[in-house]
Amino acid sequence: MRLTPDTPDPSAYLAADDIVDHRHPLVRATADRLAAGTAGPYAYARAAFAFVRDGVPHSCDSGDPRVALRASEVLATRNGICHAKCHALAALLRARSIPTGFCYQRHEVVHGLVALWLPAEERWARLDPRGNKPGVNARFSLDREQLAYPVRPERGEHDYGTVHAAPHPDVLAAFHRAADRAHLLELLPRELTGVR
Repeated sequence: MRLTPDTPDPSAYLAADDIVDHRHPLVRATADRLAAGTAGPYAYARAAFAFVRDGVPHSCDSGDPRVALRASEVLATRNGICHAKCHALAALLRARSIPTGFCYQRHEVVHGLVALWLPAEERWARLDPRGNKPGVNARFSLDREQLAYPVRPERGEHDYGTVHAAPHPDVLAAFHRAADRAHLLELLPRELTGVR
């Protein structure tokens, strides 16, 4: 699928903010630990992906009712839904100067993905750190996507082709209003406004 950045400013995909807080000491320490066992940006990106996919349980799978939003919260609590896990992965990648954005799919609710840009690839590639379970087998692959959930157009599902420099406001609004994970799942948007 063709991916289009929502801004022509490449520095936006390296920025730290309140959600992708990659200057936070825990994010930096985690990135440094992951980088110590890798050589080059591809190997680091693969290690960061595996760490978030496998080391941070999806809260729907674990039953954790807490709502983690910021990357540092996700890493501290080892908890989060797909969007929160994407915030953590984006922060870990940006901490090592790998441009990273946010992509989305429409299923029953909007599902979160990341897109990264590696210099050797010279294109955006989507990854899904959701976490695997029976029937879900997301993998790190820049050549051939292997996401958690393929879209089924016959059910009204679709991919959004925009790479966002920051998490979408509709998703963040749900997080800010949610009392717990169950409430968050009720609040997540079914569609994103203003996105192709």
